[in-house]
Amino acid sequence: MRDAARRPLVLVPGACLGGWAWHEVATDLRASGHDVYPVTLTGLGERVHLATPDVDVETHITDVTNLLDYEDLEDAILVGHSYAGIVVTGVADRRPERLNAVVYYDSAPFPDGVGLADIQPPQMREAQLRDVHAGGEGWRWPVPDRATLETGMFGSAAGLTDAHFRLIEQRGTPHPYKSFTARLHLEHGQPPGVRRVAIFCTEGGITIATLRELLAVEDPRAMLYAAPDWELHELPTGHWAMFTRPELSAQLLARIAQV
Repeated sequence: MRDAARRPLVLVPGACLGGWAWHEVATDLRASGHDVYPVTLTGLGERVHLATPDVDVETHITDVTNLLDYEDLEDAILVGHSYAGIVVTGVADRRPERLNAVVYYDSAPFPDGVGLADIQPPQMREAQLRDVHAGGEGWRWPVPDRATLETGMFGSAAGLTDAHFRLIEQRGTPHPYKSFTARLHLEHGQPPGVRRVAIFCTEGGITIATLRELLAVEDPRAMLYAAPDWELHELPTGHWAMFTRPELSAQLLARIAQV
């Protein structure tokens, strides 16, 4: 097993983003001695030319499992932001033997047979569908503009600056919509031998204290975190913490890697 202080980190970005979104976080992690692999999923970022209507969540799971296999990574820390929560859930199911931990970075685990669109509030799902048909040729979700992001519908925009909004506008790419509607298929109820870690960006309204209150009354929104093995952490910022708090994000991920 690799020295805990030097475990590799695989960073998977959320919808419309590419590996570029992790630049500052990855720089800090490398400075602390980690090998870091920021992932760009098929059809996004510099791989936008590979976008087709058939790209779905299984495509994106394969992107990451192939990286683990071809880089021959072991004892890795797998991090998924936002949409990538469903991706890293699938990867941990397929390659538990290559992982030390799966980290949900302001994202959430998914149960078998569920797709992202299945758990979205109706208002969000309807807004996405309108945008897909209005500006996404019927199969891609266009990058949300600043006004849409500032509504908080897709996560708290707290901490995003003018420069951050420009960056998302300039480098964000439309997201293949089938990856939101395709359902996840899992072989394990829980990936064997893999730590499960959740990071809550608290400006979005969810804190560890709030989660524990919901668990105490068995609120179904919180029950995915009911098992006692969950490691819970917070970041005092909005949903796009890799932009708004990169140094703090890197410090927290490094601590998680050293457990």
